[in-house]
Amino acid sequence: MAKINDNYLKLKAGYLFPEIGRRVREFSAANPTAKVIRLGIGDVTRPLAPAVLKAFHDAVDDLATTDHFAGYGPEQGYDWLINAIIEKSYKPRGVSLKTEEMFISDGSKCDCANILDIFALDNVVAIGDPVYPVYNDTNVMIGRTGEADDKGYYANVVYMPCNEANNFIPALPTQKVDIIYLCFPNNPTGTVASKAELKKWVDYANANDAVIFFDAAYEAFITNPDIPHSIYEIEGAKRCAIEFRSFSKTAGFTGVRCGLVVVPEEVMGTTATGERYSFNKLWLRRTTTKFNGASYPVQRAAAAVYSDEGWKQTREIIDYYMENARIIREGLTEAGVTIFGGVDAPYIWLKTPGNLTSWEFFDKLLNECNVVGTPGSGFGPSGEGYFRLSAFGHRENVIEAVERIKKNLK
Repeated sequence: MAKINDNYLKLKAGYLFPEIGRRVREFSAANPTAKVIRLGIGDVTRPLAPAVLKAFHDAVDDLATTDHFAGYGPEQGYDWLINAIIEKSYKPRGVSLKTEEMFISDGSKCDCANILDIFALDNVVAIGDPVYPVYNDTNVMIGRTGEADDKGYYANVVYMPCNEANNFIPALPTQKVDIIYLCFPNNPTGTVASKAELKKWVDYANANDAVIFFDAAYEAFITNPDIPHSIYEIEGAKRCAIEFRSFSKTAGFTGVRCGLVVVPEEVMGTTATGERYSFNKLWLRRTTTKFNGASYPVQRAAAAVYSDEGWKQTREIIDYYMENARIIREGLTEAGVTIFGGVDAPYIWLKTPGNLTSWEFFDKLLNECNVVGTPGSGFGPSGEGYFRLSAFGHRENVIEAVERIKKNLK
């Protein structure tokens, strides 16, 4: 009989968002007339920008003609999309990248997991707490960790607490680590890191031969001009950092699926015999072996995001969500709730009122306000006592949800 991967059995609970879905379904079944407003999972609600949608349609039409039909494309992405991203998103920030250093994918969630393929299992990993669950769970699944303790911390992982005391920016590890996960603007806390703060991490990584996995999925939502959008704005980062980006929230591609990974040629690892080797070459080999590339219409739509018209329309959608964030942030602050984030990110991170646990507050909002959020403890033990709300809802629902919560907390 075939044997299973026992590492999956180490996972102590179901993935956070399916558990939320289960509770909401049970509530809705028992309360069929209740209007449930979902501000939990960070799924977008606005339609694709018109210029992006037109490019999508035109690309589908290309597939109906002999002259423009596209079959297999380059696994790492079409040069015309990669170059558009480099020219429009990186160069204006002083970042120079080679076409060969960027890889187009079907989403950064997959990339954050798949990147582990090219790293040895005995690397020591440092992960923030709270954190996007995919970072933690995928390391468990591939066998890098031991069992979890009573708090939910897995053996052989270095956890970096993020709390009010350190402004939700973790302290540098006190022990040697090889891989460091950083996410800014942060999911779930909605906080950001300055250039000076990121410089500490880059200097640490270069001094300790570590690699930073930098998740910049929410960089388009930054409003403060002094906050870096890319780790490569920091001197020395191209020698130690791999960056992930996503079109999911930036351009509403949660159902379309497109993301990217930047793996500079200078980022090196060592072989079992101590020789230095470029991770770029390994990721290229992994990509061309295990992936057939994002579809042609999707990449055409992604390229349209960076057209003058497409970017203007995309920015209007981003501004819509950030206005939602302002409404949530200011409305709940008026109700006496302690709020973090929501300024340079589409997530609001709040302290649960009345010393409620994260799941107690989840159930309170669901049952008494018919509003769905995300329990902070689902992002890690240090998330206990906190709660995440998403700004990706319809405006009228966001306003109504805030009013329901304010009324309930009086």
